[in-house]
Amino acid sequence: MAAAERGGGRSRGQGKRINLALQGGGSHGALTWGVLDRLLEDDRLAISAISGTSAGAMNAVVLADGLERGGAEGARAHLRGFWKAVSDAARFSPIRRSIWNRMWRRYSLDDSPGYLFMEGLSRIVSPYDLNPMNLNPLRDLLAKHVDFGNVNRCRTLEVFITATNVRTGRPRIFAHGDVTADSVLASACLPQMYPAVEIGGEAYWDGGFSGNPALYPLVDSRLSRDIVVVQINPLVRRQLPRSARDIINRVNEVSFNSSLIKELRAIVLTQTRMREAGVDLGHLETFLHIIHTDEEVKDLAASSKLNAEWDYLQLLFERGRGWASAWLDAHFEDIGQRSTLDLDEMLEDAPRPLTGTAPEATSDAGEEGE
Repeated sequence: MAAAERGGGRSRGQGKRINLALQGGGSHGALTWGVLDRLLEDDRLAISAISGTSAGAMNAVVLADGLERGGAEGARAHLRGFWKAVSDAARFSPIRRSIWNRMWRRYSLDDSPGYLFMEGLSRIVSPYDLNPMNLNPLRDLLAKHVDFGNVNRCRTLEVFITATNVRTGRPRIFAHGDVTADSVLASACLPQMYPAVEIGGEAYWDGGFSGNPALYPLVDSRLSRDIVVVQINPLVRRQLPRSARDIINRVNEVSFNSSLIKELRAIVLTQTRMREAGVDLGHLETFLHIIHTDEEVKDLAASSKLNAEWDYLQLLFERGRGWASAWLDAHFEDIGQRSTLDLDEMLEDAPRPLTGTAPEATSDAGEEGE
């Protein structure tokens, strides 16, 4: 493969090219929105491809639509408009913070009567019975705010959306020409809440079960050797979960992270074995990076993934911007040169937050703002 086809250096004045892998996580996808906003702000960078799952898929298609409409600044404005619409649509949701959490300035929904009712109901009643009309507010949001024609003809960005085939359990990657509102809804379809999304005679659930997000489409990218994973789900937890809710939350985290860890291991192991065999990878080498502060996301209650209050989304947005700024300060020069992700270290113990401009973490059990 020619250097011009898959380079990590500067290209035609557009800056260093990177590919992004965006995890899902409900409202916590606003963290990724903040990361994207900071990356789009930096004219030293160009985003070549995005692989997204669930909330990551939504961020991906909104960004691609915005790029096609108005370049990087258009994408930043479009992302903000989309997340504000998400918040506006949730204003009348019965799942609201309890009076106690409001008094204590917590964003958790653990004590919300609406959340507790829906959580219990979802464990005994199928969404096919509970929601026979298959109503999904995200469908209206996508229809109103995303032009999928723009997404599929976007000249500067490739988009890959992952969903899980219910029948086979295998990932399905929706790529150029196949990215639709249905594929994004499939990628975000939690089986306890919504009926499976049917596309082409097959039924699909949340892509997090099989690829959160899928990396292999990015490995084949011809424009960049660098894959930057935006990780918003904790990989490591030091404390053993003991409450029923904490156990369920940790099971979901392990399940939704397992496919990502396997793909990362496969990439690292393959390249290591090739080097040991004396193979010169040259421009076939993939450089891996990760934007995260694992310790910071641990303070976010799992229930807060359903909290779409604007103040909370803005808090997450600013935190995500801080993560991206810290990563750029620490690793911009490494893009196109080497991997900055040490997988063994990352999985051995909880990674330390990067030093830089990241704002101080604000716990769900802490104050709403400074």
